[in-house]
This record gives sequence, structure tokens and C-alpha cells, in this order.
Amino acid sequence: MKHAAITGIGAYLPERRLTNADLETMVDTSDEWIRTRTGIGERRLAAEGEATSDLAAAAGVAAIADAGLTVDDIDFLVVGTSSPDHVFPSTASLVQAKLGLTCAGVDVMAACTSFVFALHHATVTIEAGRASTVLVIGADALTRHVDFTDRRTCVLFGDGAGAVVLQAADEPGIMGIDLGSDGTGADVLTIPAGGSAMPCTPERVAEGLHHVRMVGSEVFKFAVRAIPETTERALAASGLTSDDVTWLVPHQANQRILDTVADRLGIAHERVVSHIEWVGNTSSASIPLAVHDLYTSGNLRPGDVLALVGFGAGLTWGAAIVRWTKGPVR
Repeated sequence: MKHAAITGIGAYLPERRLTNADLETMVDTSDEWIRTRTGIGERRLAAEGEATSDLAAAAGVAAIADAGLTVDDIDFLVVGTSSPDHVFPSTASLVQAKLGLTCAGVDVMAACTSFVFALHHATVTIEAGRASTVLVIGADALTRHVDFTDRRTCVLFGDGAGAVVLQAADEPGIMGIDLGSDGTGADVLTIPAGGSAMPCTPERVAEGLHHVRMVGSEVFKFAVRAIPETTERALAASGLTSDDVTWLVPHQANQRILDTVADRLGIAHERVVSHIEWVGNTSSASIPLAVHDLYTSGNLRPGDVLALVGFGAGLTWGAAIVRWTKGPVR
């Protein structure tokens, strides 16, 4: 049986920065309030006319180059996103055209857990022998769905994209994966209007129902329970324990969540990757962006074990244990 391993990684962040100081002029908030509750100092916003597919394509180009490949080498494309360019066509179709790929592509939507679900989709495709080289992208432009008069949510989100190239390998790079969903918690984090259940109308737009709605306390309680549990299941499937984890790379939603999860898993805080201060919650992009930061910093070495862990609306959760096989940054 073939296995899947990461051979390339890329990232893209829009140029525009929105700092806490900027937000102080927009809503009733402060740098201290935001940092104390979230750990965020600034976030990136997609430019006018820049869509999720543009962010995804830029990250994909970087990942393909990092793997030393060309677009002709890609057999399959998986895009994880919760802010697609359109209801249809799929964002993957748009990314495929922008990159000049000729392979099939598909979107995976599991909110902020989308990258882990997409990684699973790509991994089993390689293990089944259906492809040998898969481009996996996590991309979101959730600020397009944020109400910038709501201080509970507008301080959280940023835009960006991260990508990895998975290739068939004799030894597993992607090891145990655990995924889960609980639709009974769907109302905890949602964008109510815009789908078939609640089409957008002038009245619903006036109510702000096309924006992100979140019950923050419930999301926190869910995250600090789900992340340790899914991580431990994925580790068990890999024949490992938390002591074997070199780096915990959780979804970058809130620094307090990251700290609490590390304590519950018994993982030292210095082994938890966090860049939320500089980019905020980039949803599907947060995990690959964090791995990219770790890699380009020179702190990621062959043989390191990474626990990539996401959670999000749905409710959804997932963890993938990765043994890093790439060499140092070129």
C-alpha cells in the first residue's frame, strides 16, 4: 500500500493589514480588550476584487514550486473552504483554471476544520492508488462575511491561504486521522442567510443574517473538549501518545483555547505553534499557514511529529498526525 507524505508547502496572505488600533476607530473595543480575550493584534484582509480562489491559487503556486514540481505533475486538487467564491461553480474549479491544472478538483467544506478534512480526502485518494500527487489547499476570505459593527466577531477573522503537496511514498507521512461532526450544535456558529434554507432578501440583509453569528462561550467549551479528544484518538491510531508530539498545530481561533488545550494534553506551551497575534483566525487556512511559518522559521526537521488539529462550525472537528519528511528550507 502506498502512503502519503508532504513534499511541498506554500502560503499567501493579503497585503492589507487591519490592526487593533484600526478597529478602535470602527467599533467599541480596544487593543487590550482584544488581546486579553483572543491574543490577536492584527489580521489580513483580502483586497477589493480579491476572492478566495485568488488566495488559494497563490498558495498553490508556492506549494508546487516548493515541491520542485510543475502544474502538469498534479493529479488531483482538493480545496478546503467555508467562504467559496460562489454557491457554484466550486472554488476548486476556479483555482484549477487559475493554476492551469488539467486534473479534477473538488471543494471540501467543514468550516474551520476544512483543511484537515481535505487532507484526509487527499490521503485516502493516494492510499487507494487513485492519484500520486495531490494539491491540498485551505483558503478563506471570511472577512467578507463579517459585520464590522459587531465587536464580538469582527475582531476575530482574517483572510489567507495555505497549501501542501501530498505525494505517494513508501513510508507514511500522514499517519492517523480522526474526524467528527455533530450537527446538533449547528446554531452555535453559523451564517444563517445565503443558502437554500434562508435565501438572502433585503429584509434578512437588513437584519444582518448574512453575517457570521457565534455564541462564543459555547464555541470555547466545545473547542477545549473536542481538540484534546480528537488529538488523542488520532495519536492512538498512529501508535503514538502526546509525549511523541514535537509540535501541536491547532486551528488558530483564540490564544486562550490554544493554552487550555495544551494543558489538557500535557504538551508544553513552547511546543504549540501560534501565530494568531499576526493573522487572526484565518479559518481553513490557519493550520497550513501555521505549519508554513514553522517550516520557514527553520524549526521543523525531518522526523518531527506534528498534530494538526481543527474545530469549527457544524460542529466539526478533526486531527491528523504527520511525520515530517521534507528537508530544510531551500
